Amino acid sequence: FPKGDIRRLLTLIAAIDQLGDSATLVQLERATGHNRGTIPADIEKIREQLCVDVVKEGAKYRIENLGPLLKKSGLNKCLRG
Repeated sequence: FPKGDIRRLLTLIAAIDQLGDSATLVQLERATGHNRGTIPADIEKIREQLCVDVVKEGAKYRIENLGPLLKKSGLNKCLRG
């Protein structure tokens, strides 16, 4: 998806959720096609703009809470395309 497209963020959320304990920058880059250098900034946008609680523990990311705006079933559709 092009830069600035909300689907980029939704795809990243879905990838973090699906990768579970292996959601590192490298794995997220492979799963989404996003440049690993932009992923931390995109995660910050996810926190601020979509109210999703994304936690970083060491090198791994995980979704603590999807917040009030998103449903898991819809996010999974983003990864499938």
